[in-house]
Amino acid sequence: DPEMSRGLGDVYKRQIIHRRYLMMPLTMANPGECYTIRKVGGKEETSRFLENLGFVVGGNVTVVSEIDGNLIVNVKDSRVAVGKDMAAKILI
Repeated sequence: DPEMSRGLGDVYKRQIIHRRYLMMPLTMANPGECYTIRKVGGKEETSRFLENLGFVVGGNVTVVSEIDGNLIVNVKDSRVAVGKDMAAKILI
């Protein structure tokens, strides 16, 4: 069966390709890793508020610390505290 004979290399390549297109909420980010902001969701008022804080598509964000889902992040050369509800609307 050709499906069963695939090597682990093929599986790994598919995961890498697939990961490139997947987005996840900022709440799932690993502290210390730099991520690119891919989408800012929520209602227009919410997304505008986040964009004014520096959360813009294509920008970089790094989680500094996390406590109970609330984050402290570095974005646009500033350190910003973001609640978990807001952080869930920022996709990386």
